[in-house]
Amino acid sequence: MSLKLPQDLLLGAATSALQIEGGDKNNNWYQWCEEGHIKDGSHCLNANDHWNRYREDIELIKKLGLETYRMGLEWSRIEHQPGKFSKEGIEHYRDEITLLLENGVVPLVTLHHFSHPLWLVNKGGWGNKKVVDYFKRYTEYVVENLGDLVSDWITINEPNVFLYNGYVEGIWPPGKNNIFSMFRAMKNMIKAHIVSYKTIHQVRSKHNFEGETRVGVANHVRLFDPAGNKKIHGIPARLLDYFFHRLVMEGMARGKFMFPIGTGGHPLGEGRYYDFIGINYYTRDIIKFTLNPASLFARMEVKEGADTSDLGWEIYPVGLKRVCRKYYEEYQAPVFITENGICDKGDTKRGHFIYDHLKEVVKLINEGIPVERYYYWTLIDNFEWIEGESARFGLIHNDFKTQKRSIRISGYFYGKICKTKEITPEMERIYL
Repeated sequence: MSLKLPQDLLLGAATSALQIEGGDKNNNWYQWCEEGHIKDGSHCLNANDHWNRYREDIELIKKLGLETYRMGLEWSRIEHQPGKFSKEGIEHYRDEITLLLENGVVPLVTLHHFSHPLWLVNKGGWGNKKVVDYFKRYTEYVVENLGDLVSDWITINEPNVFLYNGYVEGIWPPGKNNIFSMFRAMKNMIKAHIVSYKTIHQVRSKHNFEGETRVGVANHVRLFDPAGNKKIHGIPARLLDYFFHRLVMEGMARGKFMFPIGTGGHPLGEGRYYDFIGINYYTRDIIKFTLNPASLFARMEVKEGADTSDLGWEIYPVGLKRVCRKYYEEYQAPVFITENGICDKGDTKRGHFIYDHLKEVVKLINEGIPVERYYYWTLIDNFEWIEGESARFGLIHNDFKTQKRSIRISGYFYGKICKTKEITPEMERIYL
């Protein structure tokens, strides 16, 4: 059976600067790698050498037929010292974005994707209240210099993941194990988004830059499904949803500071600080009640017998429909699926993963939910945070020793979908 996608659904892939560029010693993840925290011993200094090979990679984007590309900027390359900006850094990104546009690719640009300059680390990172002003200064400079080329922006990627891994679990920089530190950083991150949202709109409006300005957050959304008795297991599932999703999303979307980071008020003003709903969706967790209050009385498990990725995450395509529907009903804005992908070194599941999730996208659109974009994570095997080079999500295989790129079968499959906006039985036979 054929699957037809709407012609106006933009299909693309996503990356982040730190994970692909390599060569930068001025950021928090360089320091984290130097301290030996990466599981496979690899280093973000290597990554994909995209900083030097971006033209080659854009050729691959063109070859695949991607219509849009979500890319990140490395704050440390642009503002190498507090208030001191690099002309070379911003011109590099300007060249990269210009080349994308010349190839008919719509850029979606992320300002913060887990990495920031060492000078910010030395000033206390996101725990320092002044970070709100620092992020505004960075945002303003970037939009002044790139805003004529870029109309679609993500201020912050997956704030909940960054905060939880860095401030509670301590497995990411800054390596803290203090939930109160997380709440302080969360409050600052929410404020930074709101200020950045306003700044992007103000700068593009001031200069009369062409195109509708659209700004949002890439929200990491997991499904927390209670196991068995929902009266018992539903309690920790709701607690997890509140602390992992709702606190940050309500703060960034509406400016509402809920307990324990506030009392329900709007210290920066009540508003609508989003122009689209950014959804990063990968998997779900089955939640069981436990007596441990430190884990919010929750034990997270993978559904027994479920098909999983190389990282052990359940492959649950219908979850994409569930989360997009839920947050569209809540926030009523166009939906950008800003990340959706699978770690699959052997490339035996990726094609089916893409097909099955795009089926859910079509169902959403048929229900009247305005899903406008889908970004596969990721374009090319990259430096996957503490997993290092071992976790392979790419449409394109990368040999990290030689930096040789080669498109996977699933990459050709996705490229064909991008070009034709359909999946035919013939494509299934060839690629799946």
